[in-house]
Amino acid sequence: MTVTVGHDSSKTRKTLTAGGQSVSYYSIPAAEAAGLGEFSKLPAALKVVLENMLRFEDGKTVSVDDIKAFSDWGKLAGKNPREIAYRPARVLMQDFTGVPAVVDLAAMRDGIKGLGGDAQRINPLAPVDLVIDHSVMIDEYGTPRAFQANVDREYERNMERYVFLKWGQNAFNNFRVVPPGTGICHQVNLEYLAQTVWTDTDQDGNMVAYPDTLVGTDSHTTMVNGLAVLGWGVGGIEAEAAMLGQPVSMLIPEVVGFKLTGEMVEGTTATDLVLKVVQMLRKHGVVNKFVEFYGDGLDRLPLADRATIANMAPEYGATCGFFPIDGETIRYLRNTGRDEGRIALVEAYAKANGMWRDDAYNPIYTSTLHLDMGSIVPAISGPKRPQDYLPLTEAAQTFGEYIRCERKLPVASAAQTVEWSAEGGADFPAEMSGHCGFSFAKVAGKNYSLRDGSVVIASITSCTNTSNPYVMIGAGLVARKARALGLKSKPWVKTSLAPGSQVVSEYLNAAGLQEDLDAVGFNLVGYGCTTCIGNSGPLDPAISAAIAEGDLVATAVLSGNRNFEGRISPDVRANYLASPPLVVAYALAGDMNIDLTTEPLGIGTNGPVYLKDVWPTNKEISDLVEATVTRAAFQKKYADVFKGDEKWQAVKVTDSETYDWPASSTYIQNPPYFRGMAKTPGVISNIHNARVLALLGDMITTDHISPAGSFKAGTPAGKYLTERQVPVSEFNSYGARRGNHEVMMRGTFANIRIKNEMLDGVEGGYTKGPDGVQTSIFDASMAYQAEGTPLVIFGGIEYGAGSSRDWAAKGTALLGVKAVIAESFERIHRSNLVGMGVIPFEFTEGMTRKTLGLKGDEVVSIDGLAGDLKPLSTVPCTITYADGTVKIIAIKCRIDTEIEIEYVEHGGVLHYVLRDLASR
Repeated sequence: MTVTVGHDSSKTRKTLTAGGQSVSYYSIPAAEAAGLGEFSKLPAALKVVLENMLRFEDGKTVSVDDIKAFSDWGKLAGKNPREIAYRPARVLMQDFTGVPAVVDLAAMRDGIKGLGGDAQRINPLAPVDLVIDHSVMIDEYGTPRAFQANVDREYERNMERYVFLKWGQNAFNNFRVVPPGTGICHQVNLEYLAQTVWTDTDQDGNMVAYPDTLVGTDSHTTMVNGLAVLGWGVGGIEAEAAMLGQPVSMLIPEVVGFKLTGEMVEGTTATDLVLKVVQMLRKHGVVNKFVEFYGDGLDRLPLADRATIANMAPEYGATCGFFPIDGETIRYLRNTGRDEGRIALVEAYAKANGMWRDDAYNPIYTSTLHLDMGSIVPAISGPKRPQDYLPLTEAAQTFGEYIRCERKLPVASAAQTVEWSAEGGADFPAEMSGHCGFSFAKVAGKNYSLRDGSVVIASITSCTNTSNPYVMIGAGLVARKARALGLKSKPWVKTSLAPGSQVVSEYLNAAGLQEDLDAVGFNLVGYGCTTCIGNSGPLDPAISAAIAEGDLVATAVLSGNRNFEGRISPDVRANYLASPPLVVAYALAGDMNIDLTTEPLGIGTNGPVYLKDVWPTNKEISDLVEATVTRAAFQKKYADVFKGDEKWQAVKVTDSETYDWPASSTYIQNPPYFRGMAKTPGVISNIHNARVLALLGDMITTDHISPAGSFKAGTPAGKYLTERQVPVSEFNSYGARRGNHEVMMRGTFANIRIKNEMLDGVEGGYTKGPDGVQTSIFDASMAYQAEGTPLVIFGGIEYGAGSSRDWAAKGTALLGVKAVIAESFERIHRSNLVGMGVIPFEFTEGMTRKTLGLKGDEVVSIDGLAGDLKPLSTVPCTITYADGTVKIIAIKCRIDTEIEIEYVEHGGVLHYVLRDLASR
């Protein structure tokens, strides 16, 4: 996709020879020389976008003025929010978000035939890779057979989905599937798929080099920015549009510079660093902005650490966290087995096009922050948000304060909890079981007292840390030292190790550390996201019962990036993010109330064992990384990455242009979006006499809106499956059911921890129906839709934070919601809402749901939408209260660009694309 037909490309198109090949490229210095602007002081991240403009400038979708706007950006101190059309080189998917995307593509093939078009028009134009990584669940753990048992159950549960994905691989061009058991999509992308500089042939058959860029259907697509690959998460609907040739509509972003200096000190990890970065950037405010890291600290920051920081861009709210190409980028490409010719091209291209970071690199930024890495201390984050940063020295005390707040207890009561925490249960009075903050369980034939803060899940998982050999080797060394001193994980802790790729197992085994991890309970359970996405699996029934009996605030500690309410496990109410070595340490201690910096982790063969006794030195870690993380290991494990194991090879499919939707399937159903679709778009209408479906608070995440984890038989989704004779044991998860809109719309706003302020003290997916009686949000929605009543949602700040799951918008649309009115929106969810034809609005003039005194029984009308609506218009909203009082307020329409207005007119971006393709 390297067409250029606008400006005189002979002035910007140059030739570069590197690695034994000559390629064309679009030169930013040449664009300067041609008088298109001053670009030398632009951040490297923005130069990547500028190159995209040069390559695709055609005088229509991309104009010369779009190119010149980047020069104006620098003159305006890093600000010029001009709308541009950006085309990423490729698309990355995982199976939770990828299945519904492929469902949509299959449905679009049916839809285009209904409009009289050619089904073959529905084919990705850009390369698409889908990595199956979200489906493995931790049913078995702590045993040598855990991995195989979990893989077997994965195939049993997900065969319908895997058949469908394999059909898609055969039916669509430019679409590859990385089979289950390979690794997490972002780690596979970092270690294998990403090239930093991409090459392709243009319309004349000439080879063109350009920056490797992508969008992905997972928010942590940003991880690959650590390798200087510009990428970020979008919803499936936006990714599908990009695949089909629709540019990503965006505003030229502000770029925040984050200067790193100094050096990490003994005993600290990249996880400690990123948790501090998240806290700082959340406070600074970087939503819809790029963050670029610079400074001499990068000279001492391995690429694995950079990837950790880039990974958590969604947690600090940025579009991406970018690291420019430098010597460390080249070292990593070589060490992970990339082709030597490609490595030479990356270095030569970056230097020729002004994208190389060296000592002289000093671009313009919109604003800057500074962090001395020497100031970093061991830390965790929790119990509910990634930005809730806690130095390890304050973790136990802060947890105690959290419990006192949750329990509304005086300090003395909390102290009494500590008194009755003796391991073994012998001194635990039975009469206390079931009382607030206390309970006990029988595990492996012994009684153990549990309390608020008992760690019941300790999981080394997630793309954030498992791509980093320094923290993985560190975790293995903690296990080795603990084993030698006679410690094991506490018996009430569900322990698991889910590496991000098979390469991790290769170097853990080479170092002899997997045996040590096994010995303390961290056996391999699978290669995938597992706990981080909510696939933690069930706890021991005795543990689960004890938590319920005592109404305990049980805790989970994981090396992931997400700890939102209700995400990790339905039994766990406090979740903490930590480095892999600290995950092992908390499993050994078994209790969040224990101060790991001063109290023993447990009693070993020779007495108390403290954290300092098992913590490895930086040199011990680096020596083992140097010895075991080799180029040969990467080349070996990725040699047949698309082949899969015998189970994947045995999945049989029928080749066909369109999908034969099985009527009995409870996993894959033809969605309703394109049925009976007219050939011409509609118009945007005013919203009259809408009712409130939910009144929600601050930081409502996409997990709250569309949970990914397990659900029970009594939920609307559970009832749907039960009615179709699906036993509870086969419910799987919301995430695995995303190919079935009937399940997913019933799961929308069904998170067990979501709080609708229309109801007092009620958690879960409930609201008031048309009759004013409490009911499920799904049932209320169906009742309102049956009587033709439109619906609205009210929210607080950072509405839609978290994952880039399109079902948070799809489900909202299918529930009949026409508008979401909030104080502010996170980037991806706002875009997804527009992509589904749901209009986002923001309060103005300091108004909120609270200052307006909203209770949820109001009638809402929004005018100013019909006719000539402009992007970011302020329109009137009339609120009629239950007592008849009327208020008219001004709200800002967050349809941000002209093309987004067209999307809403069409009913969504896919409808827009489908009509366009059918008309050609």
